Amino acid sequence: MLSRELEETLRRAMSNAATRSHEFATLEHLLLALTEDSDALEVLHACNVDIEKLAAKLGEFIEIELASIVDPNGNVDVQPTASFQRVIQRAIIHTQSSGRDVATGANVLVSIFSERESHAVWFLKSLNM
Repeated sequence: MLSRELEETLRRAMSNAATRSHEFATLEHLLLALTEDSDALEVLHACNVDIEKLAAKLGEFIEIELASIVDPNGNVDVQPTASFQRVIQRAIIHTQSSGRDVATGANVLVSIFSERESHAVWFLKSLNM
């Protein structure tokens, strides 16, 4: 089960992709949405991550590097990428295996690190997380 705030964070990630006419919601869309999730923010602050810098870098990356996934007609039914789905599944499994019932943004943030080759992880590491 997902926390209410995490559900809203996932909606925000999908909405961000749709607003930009992106066909896919990527890990970078997800991480950008997590910069507004209180549970994820606790972890980011504890690791001394500059949230504004992270959000700015992600926004720039999404705008420039993901231009290839823009539907020029603007008629998009946004789909999460396979890595986006894996991260959410991993967070849920980790939460359940630790005896808790509800996955939060913090669980998702930790799960992103399993996608080692992603730009999302690179951005986090570049800010010393």
